[in-house]
Amino acid sequence: MKNIPTIAATAAVLLFSAALAHADPSANWTQNCAACHGADGAGHTKAGRMAQVKNFTDAAYQKTFTDDQASQQIKNGLKDPTGKEKMKAFGDKFSDADIKGLVDYVRAFQK
Repeated sequence: MKNIPTIAATAAVLLFSAALAHADPSANWTQNCAACHGADGAGHTKAGRMAQVKNFTDAAYQKTFTDDQASQQIKNGLKDPTGKEKMKAFGDKFSDADIKGLVDYVRAFQK
């Protein structure tokens, strides 16, 4: 019986640590994506225009890709037909849960 509070405290710490391991999608967006895609996902930034990023607020555009396709682009990056990098890969930076959070975040931009 003396161990129950210790076990409960340990479990709480582990759960809290797991929650911290995954950054907030809005923070990930702001730190890694907004420079090109814009804070609002519309892509109206200098870097976004240069990279010809798409407007994530456009519901019609959002219908042109699946969540899995978006996840793969975040994870593996994007190159143009000549092989030039258009978007760097984030697979080594973000966990699968972080990437799913970003995809959900992008989906919320559509109007």
